[in-house]
Amino acid sequence: MQQKENVMQKERHEEKHFLASDLIRDIVIGMADGLTVPFALAAGLSGTISNTSLVVIAGVAEISAGSIAMGLGGYLAARTDQEHYLSELERERREIIELPEREREEVADILREWNLPEPTVTAVVKAISEDSEVWVNFMMKHELGLEEPEPKRARNSSLTIGLSYIVGGIIPLSPYIFIQKPQSALVVSAFVTLIALFIFGFIKGKFTGSKQIKSAWQTTLVGGLAAGFAFLIAKLIS
Repeated sequence: MQQKENVMQKERHEEKHFLASDLIRDIVIGMADGLTVPFALAAGLSGTISNTSLVVIAGVAEISAGSIAMGLGGYLAARTDQEHYLSELERERREIIELPEREREEVADILREWNLPEPTVTAVVKAISEDSEVWVNFMMKHELGLEEPEPKRARNSSLTIGLSYIVGGIIPLSPYIFIQKPQSALVVSAFVTLIALFIFGFIKGKFTGSKQIKSAWQTTLVGGLAAGFAFLIAKLIS
């Protein structure tokens, strides 16, 4: 029973990290696009108009549409993950009932890959197979590599991505609200966006466990290049 409890405690511990990584991933997706796409749109318009009010209107429209589109994409992706998980869960439950010996051997094979001694493998297989839910969850995680999605994952993902996109989009657009000359606003917007990318990368590094300064520079470089290419495309189109 001790081995069984250890397996369950390990899974609960990893589940917390899994949920946290989902949140960080959603914030990264929303913020990264929010910082680059509205910046490119505003920058592209800066050279063709003489009043920043039109840039602000276009930027707000883009942020509104972009946040909805990104949020919907996050919702559909999370729903797809949930449906896939439930489908595989039902299949594993059937196999445990219809092919119990094969499933026990698969559990044993997984445990042997962990270099556990054979007596321990036998004891753990016996303990796990006594509880069908533990058995199914073990197979889902360690055979298929699937985690149970959080019940509100689809809703939370859509909201997190959408709101992160809005926050990210407001940053490069804000100089156009306070500065009347488009070219001057563009310079300030570029400066503010690069600073925001650096800070965002630094914070992301803290939560993901990577080196914070390295993460900050990488995010600034990648985000800056993405914004630059998007700006060039917007200029060519305009």
